[in-house]
Amino acid sequence: MITAAVQAFRQMFTPPFRAVLLKCLGFTVLLFLLLIVGVEWIFSNFVSWPDWIEKTIAWLGGLALVAGSIFLIPPVTSLMAGLYLDDIAGEVERVYYPQDPPGHELPTLAALGVGVKFFVVVLAVNIVALFLLLIPGVNLIAFYVGNGYLLGREYFEMVAMRHLPPDAARRLRKANMAYVSVCGLIIAGLASVPILNLLTPLFATAFMVHIYKSLARRAGLGRLAPRPA
Repeated sequence: MITAAVQAFRQMFTPPFRAVLLKCLGFTVLLFLLLIVGVEWIFSNFVSWPDWIEKTIAWLGGLALVAGSIFLIPPVTSLMAGLYLDDIAGEVERVYYPQDPPGHELPTLAALGVGVKFFVVVLAVNIVALFLLLIPGVNLIAFYVGNGYLLGREYFEMVAMRHLPPDAARRLRKANMAYVSVCGLIIAGLASVPILNLLTPLFATAFMVHIYKSLARRAGLGRLAPRPA
């Protein structure tokens, strides 16, 4: 597990991974700029307040957007990264498992579904993290255990479905639920660190490719051909 995490993190800084990360960050920045322009346009055209109130709202709105971006950027990045998860998984397989049959890319609609699903999951994680900052005394262990299970499940099944039918991928995950959940704790730990959480979708995908390969070989599935489209 530790070796897999080190291999995944090391690959974050290779050109293929940097290219995906820059695309995701570029889209995220563009989305937030459009959001800021849209909010300002609405207030300037549809809301009439005294000048001092408008300036106060503008300042507070700007601060709210900056603070909110700390928690919104990771899920938005995950939404875009979902479109490139096959590229990430394929690159890991090409570098570390060239002798194995390559995984089958998810159809476009399925990839979009994965992106939306990851968006919802990571958004939920960050909303909980925000509430934990506001409510002292909340047990962080429960937070990490719950989200470790959730993130481990989602990323493992996505990677496994490149090689197995959904039911088989789910069975393999359930047969190794404790191990996959502990791996999810590593992902949850990264997701809770500002700035580094931008790497979460890329790291989690690469990490779970290594975990899937290990568990699949243990279950005698290592040399199976990719699942049919």
